[in-house]
Amino acid sequence: MIKQETELLDCYIIEPDKFGDERGYFSPYYIEKNLKELGFQGVVQANRSKSSKGVVRGLHFQKDPKCQAKIVEVIKGSVIDVVVDLRKDSKTYKKWISVLLTDKNNRQLYVPRGFAHGFVSLEEDTIFHYLVDNDYAPELEDGIFWKDEEININWEEIFTEYEINNPILSEADQKRKTLKECKIEFRRGNK
Repeated sequence: MIKQETELLDCYIIEPDKFGDERGYFSPYYIEKNLKELGFQGVVQANRSKSSKGVVRGLHFQKDPKCQAKIVEVIKGSVIDVVVDLRKDSKTYKKWISVLLTDKNNRQLYVPRGFAHGFVSLEEDTIFHYLVDNDYAPELEDGIFWKDEEININWEEIFTEYEINNPILSEADQKRKTLKECKIEFRRGNK
């Protein structure tokens, strides 16, 4: 496994080992010691979503005490994955990155606890897979407005580059509060 640092503190791009021949390949993705090196507490739940081209999901997080870290990847298709550091004591607080994840580049992204997460699907029938390290708690599920001006994600550039004319969002994601309106108290090392 190759762990590549990003511009965000504690957030990593992961390139799993890949072994193959003319038949195809084998990739051991989730090796416990590798996950622990990242700071991942252990797999509690695995989730999968299917999205059409232009679907935007996010920016989501789960509040304490059920804050979640995630390891995300694309099984089929491609996405631009976006994460925002919401930990007030982090030197990268309110900063964001975007990463291209595809079924061909074999990349994963480790999203620490205290981050908002979202993505835009670049292809029809994209299948997105993620592992989380804490229980799902619908009463603690939340998010921030995807076009929050304070964070200023360059969605329009992404949409132009990938020919997305009409982004598709859930009603909930269209109505989320801005970061200023949210009462978020994430800190580095939230358990």
